[in-house]
Amino acid sequence: MSPKTMAHIQSNLALQQFQRLFAALAAASPWTKGLLTAALGALAIRAWHAARPSKPLSLENSDQPGLFKKHSSFASFPVPAGFTYPRIRVFYHAHPQEAKLPSTLPLLVFMHGLGGNATQFASLLTSLVNVAPCLAIDLPGCGLSDFAPKDERAYTTAAFAELLATAIDRYRNKDENQQVVLVGHSMGCSISALLASSHSPLHRRLNTNYIAGFIAICPKASPPSDKEAMNIDRLHWMPAPVFDLLRWYDRRGGLNSTSVARVVGHEADDETKKLQQKYNRQSKSAVFLRFVTAGLPAKGSQAADSDVIPWPGKEVWSGIKVPLFLLAGGADKLTPPEQVDEIARWLSEKPRQTADGVAMPEEPGVTTNPNTVPTTAGDIQLSQDHITNPSPRHDSGPQTLPKDMIKDDKKSTKHGFVLKTAKISAPAAHGFMYTTPYVRVVSGLIEEFLAKHVDERLSMGWQLQHLTTSGKWDVKNLKKWQSIAPCSDPIGGVFRAMKTMREVDPSHNPTDFVKRFSHTAIPDGVAMVLDISHESPVYNPKKLEEGGVEYHKFPTVSKLPPTGDEVEHFITTVDNLRRSLPQTSFGTSPLSSTSSNPPLPSSEEDANRPTIGVHCHY
Repeated sequence: MSPKTMAHIQSNLALQQFQRLFAALAAASPWTKGLLTAALGALAIRAWHAARPSKPLSLENSDQPGLFKKHSSFASFPVPAGFTYPRIRVFYHAHPQEAKLPSTLPLLVFMHGLGGNATQFASLLTSLVNVAPCLAIDLPGCGLSDFAPKDERAYTTAAFAELLATAIDRYRNKDENQQVVLVGHSMGCSISALLASSHSPLHRRLNTNYIAGFIAICPKASPPSDKEAMNIDRLHWMPAPVFDLLRWYDRRGGLNSTSVARVVGHEADDETKKLQQKYNRQSKSAVFLRFVTAGLPAKGSQAADSDVIPWPGKEVWSGIKVPLFLLAGGADKLTPPEQVDEIARWLSEKPRQTADGVAMPEEPGVTTNPNTVPTTAGDIQLSQDHITNPSPRHDSGPQTLPKDMIKDDKKSTKHGFVLKTAKISAPAAHGFMYTTPYVRVVSGLIEEFLAKHVDERLSMGWQLQHLTTSGKWDVKNLKKWQSIAPCSDPIGGVFRAMKTMREVDPSHNPTDFVKRFSHTAIPDGVAMVLDISHESPVYNPKKLEEGGVEYHKFPTVSKLPPTGDEVEHFITTVDNLRRSLPQTSFGTSPLSSTSSNPPLPSSEEDANRPTIGVHCHY
């Protein structure tokens, strides 16, 4: 029988089978019809997934920020637990002035959360790479990292902590005993806490005495409740294609969908919503399901509860003996700001004593039942929302930022270390660290904490002083720089082209620039400086800020053409800056609107408004 004849017979048999199936479906009860239809839909989606050609994840064919494209690589990491993660994306950015600064400058290590990836720190890294060397990884299956190995035990919180420790060990300067500051977001805080805490189950087998500080953004204090654990246990039996259907339903409405609003809030600007929508698309259902169920052995499985290290709770958090900075968003529904209060309370509680003055062991206020797992994913928190109690859409109007946007506090822990907390008022939500209005605020808070409470050398002011006194800090081509005019006339009523300032220059330094060219000196003067260079500036931006001129960074990489998304992001950035141009001493007021995306000023308005100064590395 020829192959063609065989194929024809197989096709007819398949057609007959489908005809019988649909005939049975037509005669079935409504309940049976529903079940069969759902099963057919799931099978169709699974078949479509299997048939789709999958592109290999690489820096070339991925939509990555320029900073990550230039400073990312891939590496294999064997960990103490016996697993090997074959292809993990690593972002490592040395300090731009590495050769001219002390080699013991601490390393900042960033850990993303469930449903996220390392690029969520891109906005913060834009400024932080200029104060310290920075390291970040994509967890397996996230971002550009391969979803491997297959062993479910490689996807627990403890396994990820070992992976992070192994990456740190490879990039940290061990010869100089370089210290490390951990920066985590959401689940990344819990992973980091397992490294930072002296009460961690991993403390004995991992040497993490090099940790000098911990910054936890939107941390989760305690394990999920028994009810949450029961709901998540159902996910063991949910196929990824079915979960994809739930996510598709959750994304209805595009930028105004529940999946986007859950993380950044309904009041977020469109640029932030687009960013969150992108992160949601990048997050894979199969990866999420593996992350969630890995820490929760299915009932009747061979995995023993004792094999799973608990999700960090009171015992772990109260054992952190380094300077700690806790940040929360007032409108965060995934990890409410009360979580920060709980961690702070645990760290402030003094040990109880007996009548003889002997310290009594702490009573765990929160269970550390290993049958609990994180639930703070981005758009995929719907694992519970859709299984148990779907919540109604939030349709309230936009909120305005209060004057006291930040409520912060500083005290000492029971271990004698600094404990700083900061709550950014609503509408700051779970994704506030990359939400446009808050990026500069969060970056400034982190830099201040690092310089004041971890290491004074992490202050840009200290570094600039060190470089200027040692004669190692200046523009690359001084003669070329001197031949360029300091600042142009207004361009289109929006921009002023300018050359970068020099801290050591007698006339074109930040202080003199404010006196000559700022909006406080002339009506259409510069109110904001947009630095599009990739490198750190050779002046102290803080002096601009002190003079009433905002400093913004939009790094572009030389010899690397910007992507379409980066061009769009630049245009959006400029539009947002134009909308928020400040009132000047000459009576021009900023635009006022209750919308999160107010209209741009007209050309007539631009003619009398402050401008945006733009410079590169010259």
